[in-house]
Amino acid sequence: MSRSILRPVLLSLLVAGALAACGGQPPQQAGGPGQVTVVTLKAEPVTLTRELAGRATGYQVAEVRPQVSGIVARRLFTEGSLVKQGQPLYQLDDAAYRAQANSARAQLARAEASASAARLAARRSSELVKSRVISVQDDENAQAAWKQAEADVGAARAALDAANVTLGYARITAPISGQIGKSTVTQGALVSAGQAEALATINQLDPIYIDVSQSSAELLQLRRELAAGRLKGASELPVDIVLEDGSTYAHKGTLEFSEVSVDPGTGSYGLRVRVDNPDQVLMPGMFVRAVLGSGVRQDALLVPMQGIARDPRGNASAMVVDGEGKVALRQVTVSRAIGDKWLVEDGLKAGDKVIVEGLQKIGPGMPVQATEKGAEAAKPATPAAPAARQ
Repeated sequence: MSRSILRPVLLSLLVAGALAACGGQPPQQAGGPGQVTVVTLKAEPVTLTRELAGRATGYQVAEVRPQVSGIVARRLFTEGSLVKQGQPLYQLDDAAYRAQANSARAQLARAEASASAARLAARRSSELVKSRVISVQDDENAQAAWKQAEADVGAARAALDAANVTLGYARITAPISGQIGKSTVTQGALVSAGQAEALATINQLDPIYIDVSQSSAELLQLRRELAAGRLKGASELPVDIVLEDGSTYAHKGTLEFSEVSVDPGTGSYGLRVRVDNPDQVLMPGMFVRAVLGSGVRQDALLVPMQGIARDPRGNASAMVVDGEGKVALRQVTVSRAIGDKWLVEDGLKAGDKVIVEGLQKIGPGMPVQATEKGAEAAKPATPAAPAARQ
């Protein structure tokens, strides 16, 4: 017999011998319920938040502008530094304004001298009219001249005050406290009252505002849920600020106010958040995200994301263990993600055991043996069996 014929014969004999040793039947898999891990749902209060994009703006912003015309004699601040309210920033050439103030002061002195002479004349006239040395009309004229001289003093004093105010405007001061930017003019530049360009801009950065916007549709949905009692207001909750690099800002903000009108172009309304900024990490124009609390749901149900499956149409479903220990398929509705869980709106209730592990080995109607997630770690380890003696 050739080797090519002998090899298949020997292989057949070996397979037959193996089957005979096993009782003549192939090995069968052990039966029994499948092992799954479940999470038992329970109602708990959950704060619902919304993340809105926004930009930082100064708490107070003031553009420094001249109120009189003149040549810039000196710049009295360092660009980018912190300035205090009332601190001098620019000094204009004030020679002309000082001369006007001196002239007004001289006019006041002249008016006071005239008023003094008129007062003395009026007193003499009042004595002479008693003796009928002068007529009553002459006395009345003297008294009127005195009053007119006093009025001239008041007008001259007002003119001096106005001249001093104009002279004071020649020294431009900071209207608010904050950080000042770069100067748009240099020494020797001509500035004028009412010019379009500001000399510098001051921003108060501590605290600072975050301006965000929210769609009016979200506002209507929030109001409906509040009216239905499903949510409890949470406007007093602190606001988390997420920076451009994804990190959370160390200081929490507070919601200051919301606009009373909707922008017709975008269909959204504005919100303003106030945040402490002692280290000036936040700067005007910086893009941030604000996480605001929209409400508190007292009896919310949260299910782990691995327990929710979706079909090609996007419909969500969950596998649960029913009271008979069998798998049941539930169609559910989820609204938003909160951490690593979904917020359940419909299809599940408190006490349901949602399967989160072992889903590949089960199907609806199959009996399973359920273990609560986290219970394995709580069980003590099984001690090792003692070694057999020789």
